Amino acid sequence: MKTILVTVLFAAALSATQLVLAQDKAADVTDMQALRAAVRADKKAYVASVLKLTPAEAKRFWPIYDTYQRELEAANRRVTLAVEAVVLKEGSLTNLYARSLANELISADEAEVKARRKLYTSLTRRVPGRTMLPTVKVDRYLQLEAKIRAFQDYDIASTIPLVKEK
Repeated sequence: MKTILVTVLFAAALSATQLVLAQDKAADVTDMQALRAAVRADKKAYVASVLKLTPAEAKRFWPIYDTYQRELEAANRRVTLAVEAVVLKEGSLTNLYARSLANELISADEAEVKARRKLYTSLTRRVPGRTMLPTVKVDRYLQLEAKIRAFQDYDIASTIPLVKEK
């Protein structure tokens, strides 16, 4: 009898856990959709609402954020030009042209990583008596930016055809 009771309780707990996990996944999807809408409306305002910076933190954060966004935009332009070259190219690509495009995409990715590293270093460097921002807030911002990049990358990937072989 005890074994049956334990088994029933275990099955109930397992079912409840699966239900909670399913709800969490649904919430994540909803959060990504809300994130996409909020970013399209006003990314800077959304970042501010998530980070909840103090006035002193905001004074240190926003100039570094603005620099990062400019560097990110430059990398995005490089990707856009490379992707447009693939999309607008009639027929298949030569190996040389494909290599050139691949190198440009990789260079743009490297520029983005370099900009992110610079942002992180700038935001976590020590100034007299403290860091520029608490590391938890820097990490939260990096997470938020990664989510934003994920849906932007998805939007690009879902609309761009694969290159054609010659």
